[in-house]
Amino acid sequence: MRKVFIIAEAGVNHGGSLRIAKKLVDAASKAGADAVKFQTFQAQAFVSRLAPKAMYQKKVTKKGECQREMIKKLELDLKSHKELIKHCRTKKIMFLSSAFDLESIALLASLRQRIFKMPSGEITNLPYLRKIGSLKKKIIMSTGMSTLAEIKVALDVLIKRGTKKKDIVVLHCNTEYPTPFKDANLKAIPFIKNRLGVQVGYSDHTLGIEAAIAAIVLGATVIEKHLTLDKNMPGPDHKASLAPDEFKRMVRAIRNIEIALGHGIKKPSQSESKNMKVVRKSIVASRAIKKGDLFSEYNIAAKRLGTGISPMKWDQVIGCQAKKDFRPDELVRL
Repeated sequence: MRKVFIIAEAGVNHGGSLRIAKKLVDAASKAGADAVKFQTFQAQAFVSRLAPKAMYQKKVTKKGECQREMIKKLELDLKSHKELIKHCRTKKIMFLSSAFDLESIALLASLRQRIFKMPSGEITNLPYLRKIGSLKKKIIMSTGMSTLAEIKVALDVLIKRGTKKKDIVVLHCNTEYPTPFKDANLKAIPFIKNRLGVQVGYSDHTLGIEAAIAAIVLGATVIEKHLTLDKNMPGPDHKASLAPDEFKRMVRAIRNIEIALGHGIKKPSQSESKNMKVVRKSIVASRAIKKGDLFSEYNIAAKRLGTGISPMKWDQVIGCQAKKDFRPDELVRL
């Protein structure tokens, strides 16, 4: 089975601090994530000065500032990107970042990012789709707020620009922070996979780890989950993020479930094969049987020790003549 790719979404939980960003890399690596993902943007390039904050952002950020002012403080410059990439190499974890504007796509391309992560808000941004599709790289596309038809159109644009369909993973997602469980709609994972014939993953914004774990059983090949050093830190996403110990527990659960899902063929496992002779039954004498007697339902029974004739051959044994004496509970032999 293909290993699930686990992304620790550091996002903007660094608050604009390179020191905290590096600590998030450390925490993601220690938790066992495959990649740690940040966000690359120029606030002026992708947020209008007239754009309000989302409701969840208003609850946990400074009052009186617009969305652009909030986001401006969370930018990471080119030097910070290079330092984080170097730090990720040291910690043996993949660096990823989501680009939110055309200039940021170019920046990440210049840094030779291997996988490009598309935020949900860009799925209806045609210039963005054309730009990122023309890179012909692996793409992970979040689809929060999207319909199946919108996802299909976005896929068509990416493919037309040169990206191979097999290199695209569609992430089912809900953009509310935190997402109510009733809105997680995890059954959309196999629905998208079956309708569009693509790899599907899950970007989880619910509280806890249950939804992310359930997504694996439904076929998710990528899991993205927010990571924070402290849920009480100032910023828009901390409350809906996992603390390092929680993230580590999620990773462990996902890896265990990967193993538990197995190969899908129903047959005795290696570990349980030894139990067959103890738990299964064989045909035995239910009373003393003399040589020459006929086996009947009155002198044989099915009892445990599974090393003799299977009770599934009951009808073949009935009416046969005993070739020797049998004591009670002795395995019957023909």
